[in-house]
Amino acid sequence: MRVLVVDDERLVRTGLRVVIDAEPDLTVVGEAASGAEAVPLARELRPDVVLMDVRMPGTDGIRATEELMATMDEPPKVLVVTTFEHDDHVYDALRAGAAGFLLKRARAEEMVQAVRLVARGDSLLFPAALRELARRQAPARRPDPGLGPVGRLTGREGEVLRLMAAGLSNAEIAGRLAVSPETVKTHVGAVLAKLGARDRTQAVIVAYESGFVLPG
Repeated sequence: MRVLVVDDERLVRTGLRVVIDAEPDLTVVGEAASGAEAVPLARELRPDVVLMDVRMPGTDGIRATEELMATMDEPPKVLVVTTFEHDDHVYDALRAGAAGFLLKRARAEEMVQAVRLVARGDSLLFPAALRELARRQAPARRPDPGLGPVGRLTGREGEVLRLMAAGLSNAEIAGRLAVSPETVKTHVGAVLAKLGARDRTQAVIVAYESGFVLPG
């Protein structure tokens, strides 16, 4: 799995490289000190995952994530790296297309697990933190009275979306609804398609911003 490390602090980049390169299935293919450097480098190197600092001078992680999602046919998975889980910039980066976020104080094993998770197409959700971020953003975001695309979900798909927002995995959702994991996978796929969401994180954000799931 190819990883691009983006952070304006050299020591942070070095630390992340050491952690990533110590794993036999992971390799750091490049480093960037800003979002402006990260976008063309990602196009050139085609990493599977970008570890993206959210706060950087000039082009920050939010804008860089937006550019990657808008300009690449197959954009890499973006994993936001942040100091504080309740940073509003994290929420904006998730809205821009990041698959999840990781705290800089995370243990080495948590970092590599997170990279593997998003590389294989899963989202890295911290339900409590995402709920708090959505709650903080609520006054600035007007819920859609008609629920927008969420209104197209079937009753069962709506149940699945609520359980996704609670952070349950497909297996856990299957146990809760007494259906097979394959059935849940089908429902999740339908939810993503109807919401126009790239992954579970994007679907959960749509659920919060439409008012379908309340962050309180």
